[in-house]
Amino acid sequence: MAVTKKTRTKTVALAVAVQSRDEAVEQIKRIGDLSRARERLQADFNDQVAELQKKVDGKIAPISAEIEALESGVHAWATAHRDALTDGGKVKFADLTTGIIRWRNNPPKCSVSGADAVMALLEANPALARFVRTKKEVNKDAVLNEPEFFAANPVPGIKIVQGKEFFVIEPHNQEVA
Repeated sequence: MAVTKKTRTKTVALAVAVQSRDEAVEQIKRIGDLSRARERLQADFNDQVAELQKKVDGKIAPISAEIEALESGVHAWATAHRDALTDGGKVKFADLTTGIIRWRNNPPKCSVSGADAVMALLEANPALARFVRTKKEVNKDAVLNEPEFFAANPVPGIKIVQGKEFFVIEPHNQEVA
């Protein structure tokens, strides 16, 4: 017989116990005060990050411009000497002493303009119909619109799960005119 291990569940002790309506009102006020303090700190932090970003952007811009100029020069040279660098097109890269130059193609893609007209054309021609994808799936919105039907006629694999209840505290913030 296997020994079953007892599992213990721990509940978190309440840090602040509210005993009356007045205490709840006071705690909600405190939540609002702390939320506003947190928002002020976040705003200050974001202001400092924006200021640092602006300083760094000013220093990075000339470096980026120089890199782009050097890249275009290397690209022009490599294009002019591509056959020598790639052994007549046998490879798609050149290993130089300080780095590698690569020529890469993006994978092919299919673009469709006027999708409705293209679909009508493909569906009308039996030889082209194989290029039309038909997707079948359960209409979840229709199932949710008729929960009583599925309660009376259960379908294996379909279950309607009620939404989770949330407890929300929204302190009132006064707007300054």
